Amino acid sequence: MTDPFDQPLNRENTCSVKFDARKAVFGREDVIPVWVADMDFAVPEAITRALSERAAHPAYGYTLFPDSLLDSITDWFRERHGWEIQREWLLMAPGVVPSLHAACMAYADPGEGVIVQPPVYPPFFSSVRLSGRAVIENPLMCDEETGYYRMDLEHLEACAARPDARLLMLCSPHNPVGRIWSKQELEAVLDIARRHDLVIISDEIHCDLTFSDKPHHHMLATLAGPDDALITAIAPSKSFNIPGLGLSALVIADREQRDAMKAVFDSMHLPQCNPFSIAGFEAGYRDGAPWLNDLMAYLQKNRDFVVEAVTARLPGIQTLAPEGTYLMWLDCRNLGLDDAALKRFFVQDAGVGMNPGLSFGEQGSGFMRLNIGCPKAVLADVLQRIESALQGNLRITD
Repeated sequence: MTDPFDQPLNRENTCSVKFDARKAVFGREDVIPVWVADMDFAVPEAITRALSERAAHPAYGYTLFPDSLLDSITDWFRERHGWEIQREWLLMAPGVVPSLHAACMAYADPGEGVIVQPPVYPPFFSSVRLSGRAVIENPLMCDEETGYYRMDLEHLEACAARPDARLLMLCSPHNPVGRIWSKQELEAVLDIARRHDLVIISDEIHCDLTFSDKPHHHMLATLAGPDDALITAIAPSKSFNIPGLGLSALVIADREQRDAMKAVFDSMHLPQCNPFSIAGFEAGYRDGAPWLNDLMAYLQKNRDFVVEAVTARLPGIQTLAPEGTYLMWLDCRNLGLDDAALKRFFVQDAGVGMNPGLSFGEQGSGFMRLNIGCPKAVLADVLQRIESALQGNLRITD
């Protein structure tokens, strides 16, 4: 029987950023797009059905967030993550990236510092800078024994001790390096934040995308105390491949902190509730678990296929199996190319469109981010193209 995730899905000419922006991003339309973080899989049938049923009612006016939506969140995180969320802690938001901007505005004054841990998802930087706050970098370190990244907790302490430090942006599981932070690491982060009155916004949008053979993901809030200043950003968008619906939630136990975020959203008249976003969001959390379980089994096979192929067939490139997410971090530094030449090599020689590591901070120099959320046949083509380009002795020169 054919695995449904093996089925090709034509996304061209659907206004897909991943496919229809190739010319603008890579300069050519024929690269295989394995970059922006959405997947080339059909969403769970329950989501499509919910959207169709909502569309059948021919009025799409201003919409309230129903109690059933909030219940779908609390039920999902209780059953999936062992986290008891009180409904009053929830604040709906127009996406995780707007929430990062709002957190900077709510918890730090202009010019004050926000700690980020590069290499990290680019909006962590842009949300700080565009809101007029200052980036404080606490770079991740590569563990020499395991090859995986870890936090530099001593340096994080020093960053938090700065008189201008107000906020820490945590990415958990981490995009792009794929780490699931251990309980010990997360408890150390909480301890540091307590000592220095630091607010944490924990982006846990990838919390459902963890592999069965890797460590268990701990929601930071399950380790926190009642007095910890913590905002958790969650959404079904990555879990069920619905990021275009543009809806997320924030879990903020402290009323004053919750009101501060709400005030920022209100000042921009955000969010206006989209009835289709609500329908898709709730359907994912209500009925998407079987699909998600099958997805993770498929992604684990894709992950292992890529690790084996890179190790055996792509000299000069290294990678490790991520502990979470459907994103893989390729170390291309041994190819001896600078970042501009590295991007040209993959685009022009290999015909593959990935995210350059440099976009995740200067610590990503020499790396590329590969999205494995696609049929295995697509990854096989990607790897074959890269292998052939490498055998061509890197035609591209500076």
